[in-house]
Amino acid sequence: MANKTMTRITGVKTMGIPVRDQDRALEFYTEKLGLEKRLDTMYGQERWIEVAPPGSLTTIALVRGPNQVRIGIDVQIRLTTDDAEATHADLRARGVDVDEEILRHPLSRFTLRDPDGNRVMIVEQPTGR
Repeated sequence: MANKTMTRITGVKTMGIPVRDQDRALEFYTEKLGLEKRLDTMYGQERWIEVAPPGSLTTIALVRGPNQVRIGIDVQIRLTTDDAEATHADLRARGVDVDEEILRHPLSRFTLRDPDGNRVMIVEQPTGR
């Protein structure tokens, strides 16, 4: 018999990426990747920055990583595009460190690296899915 657990959790708001320099990260994610800056404020003694693709409900926090936090990791974040080939070419033209080739099975995808070496995957999500 299946155990049904009820939840009041309704979505994912923010995922964090640890960075060394928040200004450099903000410039990369907004100017190179084209994400929108949604929030840039002080939260206690720490600066809190959130960016997101236009229209996205989920944001990415550019969190200044304390010494014990590993920076330069696969952050397990997947951003979507409707055209992996065009996005790959655009990001390369902007000077973004992207994989040489696009993996094409089962969905087209490639990985990019931010200035801290954090790895983010771009996955082709055909319209309507």
